[in-house]
Amino acid sequence: MGELLMMVIWIAVMFGVMWLLLMRPQKKEQKRIQAMLASMEVGDTALTTSGFYGVIIDITDDDVIVEFGNNKNCRIPMQKAAIAQIEKPNAE
Repeated sequence: MGELLMMVIWIAVMFGVMWLLLMRPQKKEQKRIQAMLASMEVGDTALTTSGFYGVIIDITDDDVIVEFGNNKNCRIPMQKAAIAQIEKPNAE
């Protein structure tokens, strides 16, 4: 009976360690990304997941329109999930 109790405790401890090492950091990263996307504004510089820098010119519920380069005609609509990083224009 004592061995069974120790095995159950050991399994519970291992599950707790796995949660701390795997699930908790992933949830923190998801919250950080959601906060970043919620604070996104027109005029911010965006780094896409494919490595392109551009300026956000329009935001809808699920999509953004990003303008790339000096050519003002290069505007590409993309999903918000394709934004990896946001830089505010006045941040130093």
